[in-house]
Amino acid sequence: MASFAPLYERAVSAPPVPRGLPMVIALTGFTDAGNAVSRLVEYFRDDLDPVPLAIFSNDVLLDYRARRPLISFDQDHLTAYRPPRLELSLAHDSLGQPFVLLAGYEPDFAWDAFTAAVLDFAAAYDVDSVTWVHAIPMPVPHTRPIGTTVSGTRHDLTEAHSVWQPHTQVPATAGHLLEYRFAEVGARVAGFVLLVPHYLGDTEYPAAALAGLDSLSAATGLVFAGDVLRDENREYILKVDDQVSGSDELSRMLQGLEERYDSYMAGSTSATAMVHTGDLPSADELAAELERFLATGPTSDDDKRGS
Repeated sequence: MASFAPLYERAVSAPPVPRGLPMVIALTGFTDAGNAVSRLVEYFRDDLDPVPLAIFSNDVLLDYRARRPLISFDQDHLTAYRPPRLELSLAHDSLGQPFVLLAGYEPDFAWDAFTAAVLDFAAAYDVDSVTWVHAIPMPVPHTRPIGTTVSGTRHDLTEAHSVWQPHTQVPATAGHLLEYRFAEVGARVAGFVLLVPHYLGDTEYPAAALAGLDSLSAATGLVFAGDVLRDENREYILKVDDQVSGSDELSRMLQGLEERYDSYMAGSTSATAMVHTGDLPSADELAAELERFLATGPTSDDDKRGS
């Protein structure tokens, strides 16, 4: 049954928004390798204290049965209900610079109406640029920097930061549709795809979120400290390296990935070398080898926590 609830409600105490700010978009959903976007949303909400401008309606946009909210049970009664959140907010970076933030779950329904509303907000606030981030698994080693594929209308960013430029068709996300519509109206828009090691894609990999913050900084000039993420990543990498050093199979796998990555980055092979996995273990096989680490490592899922 169609919902007749409004698509969003404006926050009663919404602050004034300066014109010409960058807009940052972080939507969890279809793919989120390393829980990169989930951790970005968590960082923005916990560290930057964004002030809502508009709250989008779950009853219009969310499939509750596909992404069930969390409810707390204490022995014999229910104590708390945590509905997902999708909000447009005014936030400030670590230096106090303001920006417009769209963060939360990717809508399940009404993509066209949602996209039109976001474009209307962007026009009303006269945003200077739009930048969004998502993450996919790739056969790349964790011992090398996380690469990005960059799309959009900002060719300077594509030339400087896009290490892989495929010709392909992929299942769309709401972020893709937002980028496409922003490009149609001539906006300065950029989408960063983080290329996360596929054997770490199902874990909460702090380096992926840090790469997301770095990409947003490169596009907007905003500054994000991310000290907690950096501390977590140092501990995480030590655990992964310990597991790799204790397994000949993992060591050989990692060496093969490093050789392919270095060869590709040196420009001596075709683009297919970066994604070829025929003679490499599958992600499931690698996960099995890393079982001891994965069993004790962080396993956050922002959709499950109701972002």
